[in-house]
Amino acid sequence: MFHVVPVIDLRDGGVVHARRGDRGRYPPLRSALCTGNDPVAVVGGLLRLHPFPVVYAADLDAIEGVGDNRPALARLTAAFPDTAFWVDAGFRGAEAVRSFVASGLGDAVLGSESLEGLEPLAELKAGPAWARVILSLDFRDRFVGPPALAERTDLWPERIIAMTLARVGSGEGPDWNRLAGIGRAAPQARLFAAGGVRGGNDLRELAARGSAGALVATALHDGRIGGAELAALARLDR
Repeated sequence: MFHVVPVIDLRDGGVVHARRGDRGRYPPLRSALCTGNDPVAVVGGLLRLHPFPVVYAADLDAIEGVGDNRPALARLTAAFPDTAFWVDAGFRGAEAVRSFVASGLGDAVLGSESLEGLEPLAELKAGPAWARVILSLDFRDRFVGPPALAERTDLWPERIIAMTLARVGSGEGPDWNRLAGIGRAAPQARLFAAGGVRGGNDLRELAARGSAGALVATALHDGRIGGAELAALARLDR
C-alpha cells in the first residue's frame, strides 16, 4: 500500500514552512487547511482533508540542539490517539532513541545528518526498539552523514526515507535518480520519498515505481493535492 505522509516542521512550539532545507529562514506556516500554525490546529486540518494514518514531525529545535518540542508532541499524541507519529528529533545515540520510543510520542526517525557514526544503528539493531526506527538518508548536493552509512545497507531498518533537503518545499519534483539508486541498494526496504512532490501525478508515478509512500507538506497546504485525489489514490491500493 502506498502511503502519503504529511509533514509538520516544529519550531518554538509552532509549525513552520520548510523550504529547501534553509532552516534559518522557515516562516510560520500559512495553510488553506487551518487558521494559524498551532500544531494541533495544523494536524487537525490535515486529518479533515484525509484520514492519514501517519504524520511525520521534524523537531527543528532538537535537530539544531537548541531545545525541543516535546510538549507540542505530547499535545499531538493526546489530541490524535489514532494517528501514528514519526519524529525526527536529531537523535544522535541509541539511548536517546530508546528513551524516546519508551515515551510513547512516536517512532524515531534517525536522520543521517545527525549521526556521527554507525554505532547507534548497530546497537539499536540488536534490541527491541529496532522495529520503531526509521532511517532518513539525507542529501543536499551530496549525502549528509557518516560516509560508510551509504554502503552499509545491513544497518538500514525496514523503513527508509530518501530526504532530498534542497527539494523540500521547492515543487521541483521527486529526486527520481536518487530514489532509484536507493531502491537498488535495498530492494527489501520500504522506501519513502521526501522533497519536491508537486501533485497527484508525482504520487501515482512514485507508487508505480515501487515507493512505499511519500512525505508531503507544501502541496497539501496550498491545495495542489486535495482530498478527492488522496481518496482516489487510496482506492487504487485496494
